[in-house]
Amino acid sequence: MAIADAQQNPHKLLRKGDKSYSNQRYLEAEEQYRKSLSKTESAKGSYNLGNTIYQQQRYDEAIERYEQAAKIAKTKSERGLAYHNLGNALFRKGDFENSLEAYKNALRERPTDQETKYNYSLAQQMLLQEQQQQQQEQENQDQEEQEQQEQQNQDQDQEENQDQQEQNPQDQQEEQEREAQETQKDLSKEEAEALLKIMEEEEKKVQEKLRKAKGQPTKSKKDW
Repeated sequence: MAIADAQQNPHKLLRKGDKSYSNQRYLEAEEQYRKSLSKTESAKGSYNLGNTIYQQQRYDEAIERYEQAAKIAKTKSERGLAYHNLGNALFRKGDFENSLEAYKNALRERPTDQETKYNYSLAQQMLLQEQQQQQQEQENQDQEEQEQQEQQNQDQDQEENQDQQEQNPQDQQEEQEREAQETQKDLSKEEAEALLKIMEEEEKKVQEKLRKAKGQPTKSKKDW
């Protein structure tokens, strides 16, 4: 630490930081506030450093500084301001639920602060919009999953029908073969009956000829 820095008290460093901040020289202001806090921790130092970091869009670190400022603040006004800016940093991060809680704490300390009330209302609207969007996304996801399941069921039914169609020709062929076998059995039976009838008629003819021949030998039959 330089000798000149060592001779400066925390209050002067804060004032130098405030001057740099008002001129939007945030890096210079941050340096002065950090030097002041290295000498003496104070709610004002943490709060002002949080503001400087907030302007540089380093919201996570700003949140830590505002929380520290609210923790060690000695007055309701100081705590209210710290919680208000804490809500702003959380809002910038898109953490609307926790920003609402910070604004509530700010209003407990400063109930008439109109800016905090406005920010609280805005955070409520953003949270509601976020919840509605999440609900819509969930409904879309559920619908997509349902459609996918229905498509899978349709594909499965189609595959089963296709398998059944592929099996049917074989079943039909087997059925036809069974019918052919039955028909063949029936035809064989008819043929056998016809053959038996012919044999009986031939037998009758032979007996008739024998009776007429009265002992005379019959002519031998030629094989055809």
